[in-house]
Amino acid sequence: MAAPVRTLCCSVLRLSSRQFSTTCGVQAGEKWRKEHGLARSGTEYGPLTDLPDWSFADGRPAPPMKGQLRRKQEREVLARRIIMLNSEIDGGMEAWRGKQEEAKQLEEYKKSLLLKPKGKLLMKKKTKS
Repeated sequence: MAAPVRTLCCSVLRLSSRQFSTTCGVQAGEKWRKEHGLARSGTEYGPLTDLPDWSFADGRPAPPMKGQLRRKQEREVLARRIIMLNSEIDGGMEAWRGKQEEAKQLEEYKKSLLLKPKGKLLMKKKTKS
């Protein structure tokens, strides 16, 4: 008995003049903000998110809210990670330069071990230069 009700419901939806959409909604202006180098939404960062909502009448700032403290901590963690990764890259570049220098010195050493021209070949080199 449940099957006829289900088919009846589906057929009513198909015949209905209203459209039923199951796609996810896109936030208004998200594409424009990304194209202009801004955050995906207006609530990720910026003055409306980062500045306090109110201040005291005598001008003192309001204490930071939980969200502000959380975002500040997330930024500090991200900054520390960036610094750590940057130092790893710098260390890797130094190691690579050191290996390149060692390879160059090894090549020069191998060239110095090669036989030197003697006799007539040495005389020909001197006359050419």
